[in-house]
Formats: sequence, structure tokens, C-alpha cells
Amino acid sequence: MRYFIWLAGFSALVFGCKTKTDTAAVQSRYPDWARNAVIYEVNVRQHTMEGTFVALEKDLPRLKELGVDILWLMPVNPVGEKNRKGKLGSYYSVKNYKEVNPEFGTPAEFRTFIQSAQKQGFHVIIDWVANHSAWDNPWVTEHPEWYKTDSTGKMLSPFDWTDVVALNYENKELRAGMIDAMKYWVDSFNVDGFRCDVAGMVPQDFWEEARTALEKDKKMFMLAENEDVPGLCTKAFDMNYGWGMHHLMHKVAKGEMPADTILKAQVKIDTTFPKDAIKMNFITNHDENSWNGTINEKFGDGWQAYAALIYTLPGMPLLYSGQEAGLNKRLKFFEKDTIDWSDKTHFGFYQSLNKAVHENEALWSPPYGGKFSIVKNNAKALSFTRTTNDQTILVIVNPDAGSAALGFEDKALEGSYVDLITAKEFKLGKGSQVNLDAYGFLILKKK
Repeated sequence: MRYFIWLAGFSALVFGCKTKTDTAAVQSRYPDWARNAVIYEVNVRQHTMEGTFVALEKDLPRLKELGVDILWLMPVNPVGEKNRKGKLGSYYSVKNYKEVNPEFGTPAEFRTFIQSAQKQGFHVIIDWVANHSAWDNPWVTEHPEWYKTDSTGKMLSPFDWTDVVALNYENKELRAGMIDAMKYWVDSFNVDGFRCDVAGMVPQDFWEEARTALEKDKKMFMLAENEDVPGLCTKAFDMNYGWGMHHLMHKVAKGEMPADTILKAQVKIDTTFPKDAIKMNFITNHDENSWNGTINEKFGDGWQAYAALIYTLPGMPLLYSGQEAGLNKRLKFFEKDTIDWSDKTHFGFYQSLNKAVHENEALWSPPYGGKFSIVKNNAKALSFTRTTNDQTILVIVNPDAGSAALGFEDKALEGSYVDLITAKEFKLGKGSQVNLDAYGFLILKKK
């Protein structure tokens, strides 16, 4: 819940301000349609009872109403059977790079799904597993030299991923074969881009080569599952994971770190991360949900406050299948485990946040969105602005289980505001105090 009491007047002291930028003059390598997008991760197997493209297509109108834009489908390739984990196996054990998983449907049904999604205004990217393949992928027998081996010639699995075998990017023929496989999905299905699994374990120069080859006919949107190799976002990728921010938010939620470390971390991102690249912000995804805990387990009653942060800090917000239905179970990874869609209470909340991103340039993804500046207050609550030449959005979040009384001491942000979530209007003047209940927040647009 986000209860608050507004007392007469308001003022704020902004420090670390950055010069406003004319966003019309900013350029980025990624497609224009991504600048104010929300990305939605689709777990095809668990999203519907049927777990098929046909069933997923029927849910597109609801997803459109929710207000998401980019549909990232977890791997759509067939899953390996040799050394398979569980009954259905891991999506990330690819048996064939140019085939559709029959568990989900036929190539024709997948093509129809993409066409329907694009017709309704979505863009579709697919998960791509370039670091390793299934043991029964035909490449294992046809091109054994494409795989990593030990001193005895035995093929190697990365980490404890015993259901897959690692690919060797020192082999130029492998690189050509992998790019050819990626082009197949662009040419045959018209996908709009790729989310690339463990991208940092594949050489950066391969990804740069792949992107050049893929973009001969249209711009791609490229997402790297990586955070510790910033160079991946200089040429090859448009967006990477905000893992660090996610884990930091979790620590703050548990009381293990002070709240202001979240804003300090954002300042560091702004000063070290490529200016035309995007951080994907999230409070859950398929890995976090299945292996590390649900949103409820990690954020408890504060989930709305932390959701507000991922939508208002610089970057692109991610929603995962079922998040808008309050998904409160760890989905099984190797078995069928359908999402329960009965809870409708979260839908409107995320819908309003999506609308705020779409309609307010200051909340768009870098480099188009507003500059981030910390606003100083006398409480533990977080406050910051996102500003463009024409727009100021003030965000105040109480990430704590106790109430917060915020006092400010400068006139910098005095004026009239509207709350982007409740549409309530406020007059902020000198000498006011803001009281936020536990996990309360405000997203205020200056009029």
C-alpha cells in the first residue's frame, strides 16, 4: 500500500545536478520503438495451461491492455534429451538452433504468433543460447571441433550445467554457423532482436560481428545477460542486466544496507556505463523467481515501493510472466508448473506504471530519458528527480517498514505537481513536510 499525508507546502534541495540535455538531439543505436518501452519476459511453458504459442497468442490483448511493449520469449528451440534435467529439461539446453520446440507448437504457429504480436504493436525478441548447446545437438557429432575439450579430448560442460556442452569460439567456422542460425530467425520469422544468455562468456568481438550481420535489413534490439563486461554495450548490445541494483535493493529491503546506497549506486552507473546503453531494472525474472525467491520472499510488503524504483530509476523496467498477477510461487524450471492468474489486484498498479513510462519523456530509457539527480532530505527515504528540458519528475520512496517524515530546505522544486499513479494534484511550497507510511511512494510530475 502507498498511504501518505501531505502537509502544507514543500521545498527541496537538489545536489549533484546535471545539465539538462536536449533529448531531440540524442542518438542511440537501438530502434526508436525501444526508447519508452517496457519489456515483458514470457515463460512460454508456464504462461498458459497449454504452454503453446497458440494459447499465448490469445493472451496478447490482455498484455496490450497491461501496457508492455517488448515481448522477450525464453528459448523457443527444442530441448535436449541427453543428460536432461527433470522431465522437460532446461530451456537453455538447445537441441537444434534452427528448429521450434514442438512442446510449444509448430514453426507455422510460431510465425503466426509473431505476426499477430507485431500487428498489435508488440516487438518480439527471442532468447539465444550461444555459449553452449545440448549434448544431442547435431553439431556435437557433425562439428566436434566446435566444442571445448580438456587435454584428453573430452568435451566440457560449463560449471555444473551437466545437460549442456560448451562451445569454442576460437573456431571461426563455429562463429559463422552461429551467426547463420541467428539470421535464420530474423529472415524466417522476422524477430526484432535477441536476449543473449550468459553473454559475457562469449567473446565480445563475436557479438559485434553478429550484430553487424543481423542488421543488414533492419535494426535489432539486443539484450545481454551480463553486467560485469561493460564493453558489451559499446557496440554489440543495447541493454544489459541491472543485477547489482537488484541485489542491492534486496539487501536494503532486508535491512542489511542503508537505503541511500541505491541512489549512490545509480550515480556510479551514470558515470561508468555507456551513455547510450540501457540497464534493465527488475524485482524478479525467471532466474530470481525459480532459484532465489519470489517477490514476496525478497521484498515482502514493500514490493510496490521497489517496483516504483525500477520504473523511475534510469533504465528499462522488466516484468516477468505472472508478476502482474502477484506470482507468489517459485516456478519449477524443469517441469510443467502453470502460473496462477486468479489474482487481479496487481494488474492496475503495473498498468499505471507502464502508462507513466510511455507518456513521460523524463522516464524514458537512456539516452533519451531525463537526467538523474539526488534530492537531499532529512529522512531515510529516497528522493530524486528525472529532468529533461521540458519536464521534471520528482520521485519520493520510503523503502522501509516504518513511516517516514521528510523535511526539505530549499525552493528548487516549488510548484504544482500531479501524481502519475493517483492523478492527485499537489501544490508544493516552502516549509512543508511529507509523511509517508511504510513503503509509501510518490511519483510527481511538475506542471
